Amino acid sequence: MLLFSFFAVLYTGNARIPFVDIVEILFTGQSSTEQWVTIVRVFRLPKAITAILAGIALSVSGLQMQTVFRNPLAGPYVLGISAGASLGVAFMMMGVGMMTGQAGNWIIVLAAFLGASAVLFLIFLVSLRIKDVMTILILGIMFGTITSSFISILQYFSNESVLKSFTVWTMGSLNGVTMEQLKVLAPCVLFGLAISVFTVKSLNTMLLGENYARSLGVNIIASRLLIFFCTGILAGSVTAFCGPIGFVGIAVPHICRILFRTSDQRVLLVGCVLTGAIVMLVSDLISQLPGNGILLPINSVTAFIGIPVIVWIIVRNHKMASMM
Repeated sequence: MLLFSFFAVLYTGNARIPFVDIVEILFTGQSSTEQWVTIVRVFRLPKAITAILAGIALSVSGLQMQTVFRNPLAGPYVLGISAGASLGVAFMMMGVGMMTGQAGNWIIVLAAFLGASAVLFLIFLVSLRIKDVMTILILGIMFGTITSSFISILQYFSNESVLKSFTVWTMGSLNGVTMEQLKVLAPCVLFGLAISVFTVKSLNTMLLGENYARSLGVNIIASRLLIFFCTGILAGSVTAFCGPIGFVGIAVPHICRILFRTSDQRVLLVGCVLTGAIVMLVSDLISQLPGNGILLPINSVTAFIGIPVIVWIIVRNHKMASMM
């Protein structure tokens, strides 16, 4: 499904390029029509790779947050992590002013990471004092609201052209990421994914409760800090280039639990990597359905996919609670 979705994104668009030519362009960089090479390698291929990286990053970070807080509704968008990353980007775009070139790409990722990490650090401090996961979730939403208020202030004092660019960015998009930006986004996502592999053991033990995890020698505070650092990199880097994409981080881990019928983080991590990439690629395909060069905001598409999953989770948990 991942390979099919990947090639479907490369094939779909206003310009109808034969599948054989797409494969030839990918492997040789040549084609009978020079325009096709530009369309595939400059526009469609970066977008497809971006969709895969964004799906992986958001899904894995959502899985980590749901496991740490043992809450099915936890995720980078709901906990305010994406809002924190957005604040970092907003400060760069409307406060300092965007820098160009590769250095500017790294700086905007750093700003998004610092914004996401600031919200995560506040959530971490709260989790040390408050053990109720629902209270932590509500406070995370409040932190996200506060950061959104700061963004609104920056928007109020920014000029019209910058404000328009930022508003379009907040809708979420996979089309604006270039190959140069992918040279920054890809290492960040792969680095965060590598860290997530080392957190699998501690996440599995946390499922059984913090006291049990401590009895097995797991340092809860150190593990949480490492997981939050990983989530900050994954969610921050994707938000920096693609905008705040919602509901993927919540929905995909639950889809994987349904598909694989397990809570083992080793299985779910691989499942989230594959399923998250597929969901984002399919979302991009759906966003192109209007045709004639019109693209739907990616956030509206992911909402149509993610919200039914969230509603189903809430209804199922309510039924289980009433039965008990």
